[in-house]
Amino acid sequence: MTEITILSAFVIGFLGSSHCLGMCGGVTVALGIGSSDSSRAFLLTYNVGRLATYGTIGGVAGLFGEQIVASLPQAGLLLRTLAGALLIAMGLYINQWWMGLTRLEKIGAGLWKKIQPLSKFLIPVKTHRQALQLGLLWGLLPCGLVYSTLSWALATADWQQSALFMIAFGVGTLPAMLSVSFFSQKLLSRFRKKRVRVFAGITIILMGIITIIVPWKHTMDDRHKHAQHAVNILDFTKSAVANYEIDTYYFESETNFDRWSNVALYN
Repeated sequence: MTEITILSAFVIGFLGSSHCLGMCGGVTVALGIGSSDSSRAFLLTYNVGRLATYGTIGGVAGLFGEQIVASLPQAGLLLRTLAGALLIAMGLYINQWWMGLTRLEKIGAGLWKKIQPLSKFLIPVKTHRQALQLGLLWGLLPCGLVYSTLSWALATADWQQSALFMIAFGVGTLPAMLSVSFFSQKLLSRFRKKRVRVFAGITIILMGIITIIVPWKHTMDDRHKHAQHAVNILDFTKSAVANYEIDTYYFESETNFDRWSNVALYN
C-alpha cells in the first residue's frame, strides 16, 4: 500500500507528541530519570524498550491483517477506512474536541491493570536492564494515539511493514519524550502550546481523511475501468454480430439470385 509510508508514521508520532507528554512525560519524570549522564542513558534504553514493544505489536497487527485480507480481499478497503476514521478521532482527541477515543483506551486499561504492577519491581531504575524492561512494559500503556496508528499499521496487511511502521511512529515521539531530560524546558513548553496542539490535531485529521478517500477513489476508478472495458466488449460483440448478419444477408441474397437464374435459364 504505497500511501502508507514510514515517513507518514514518523509524522504521526511527531505530531502526536503533545499527547505523549500528557500520557508518558510525567511517567518519565516519576521514574527517577533526571539530568545526569547515567539517567539520560537509562532514558534512551527505556525508549528502546518502548519502541521494541511498538514494533512487536505492529508485527502482530500486520500478521493479523494479512490473514484477514487473504480470507476476504475486500476487507483491505474496510481496514483502511477504519484506520482513517481512528486518525480523525485522534486529531479531535488531541485538541479535546471529541473524546471518543477514551472508550478505546478503557478497553486496553483492563490489560494494563495486570501489567502495571510488574513495574514496581523496576522502579527506581538502577540498571539498563531495568530501564529496558520498563520500556517494554510501558509500550503497552493504553493510548489512543498508539491504537489509532496501530489500526493504520493493521491495514498494511504486511507484518514486516507494519512492524517498521510502528517503530517509525515511536521514533517520531522521541523528540518530545527526550525533551524531558535532554532538551530545554523551553522546547518542552513549545510542545505543550495550544497552537502546536491544534496544528498537530488538524494535520492528523487531514491525514485520516486522505487515508479514507484515496483507496475508495482507486476502487471507484478500477470499477469504472472494468465497466468501460465491459462496454467496449459489448460494443465489439454487437458490431461483430451486425457484420455477420449483413454478410449472411448478402450471401443468402446471392444464393437465391443464382438459384432463380438457373431455374429461368433451364426453363
